[in-house]
Amino acid sequence: MARKSAAEDIIDVTSKLPWWVGMLLAVISYAGLHTLAATSMPSSSGGLSSAMKSGLIHTLANLGQYVLPALFSIGAVFSLFMSIKRKKLHNDVTKGHREIADVSWQDFELLIGEHFRREGFSAKETSRGADGGVDLILKKNGATYIVQCKHYKAYKVGVKPVRELLGVMASCGAAGGFVVTSGEFTGDAIDFAKTNNIKLIDGKDLSKILKTTPRPAQRHTPEQPSQKMQSPATTDFIKPSIAGDEPKICPKCGSPMAIRVARKGSHAGQKFFGCTGYPKCKFTQPFE
Repeated sequence: MARKSAAEDIIDVTSKLPWWVGMLLAVISYAGLHTLAATSMPSSSGGLSSAMKSGLIHTLANLGQYVLPALFSIGAVFSLFMSIKRKKLHNDVTKGHREIADVSWQDFELLIGEHFRREGFSAKETSRGADGGVDLILKKNGATYIVQCKHYKAYKVGVKPVRELLGVMASCGAAGGFVVTSGEFTGDAIDFAKTNNIKLIDGKDLSKILKTTPRPAQRHTPEQPSQKMQSPATTDFIKPSIAGDEPKICPKCGSPMAIRVARKGSHAGQKFFGCTGYPKCKFTQPFE
């Protein structure tokens, strides 16, 4: 794949931000560079080298005052377009105008991302393509969650992609993960997810969940989270513990350990390491 140019990178990054942020960046960059470009060039009394540097900066400001705001504006337009597309797609599916099985895998990811946004998450599409490992990165209440979308129509999602997601969760310190499919999951996948803080959502449950998604103006606050598709971890689950670049592993069952906060008893409010295999594995260690 050809390497993106700097201009393409700016547009791509801006397109993933809210459209108004892109427009704000366009205004700020124009104002700043225009002011710099309008400033008279200093005299050459400081030497030839100083004059050349000042001339270069002045030239770049003259050009940049138009180019950079234009790139930010293009990214903002793309962001606005994608926002409108996601909302229309979500409305079409929830109102029965389109079937989940009929949308493309790209639109399936947009649909899931829009749902999580309406549930109060900050969602970012990774743009890695079909079956790229991680399709969405969610953030809520300071915690990160990983989402894998599987738009399968003809066969069930097995345990392999669920195991792969657990590895990604541990490597990036995610608090939990979701695997969402338009089809079904195998029994092995369901059993594995139950003990590893991963929530599986099949096509049948997804159809019900999407219909109960709150409208954008009715998002739940962090103090009143939705019970439909909330984070798989409980409120005391913060994130898997990372020692350097390696996850802390439960010595009893081999699952990743997580930092939790005691909510009851004499140790209420104190952190401790708890196995993510709970309740099957109840191993804990003091937090150090």
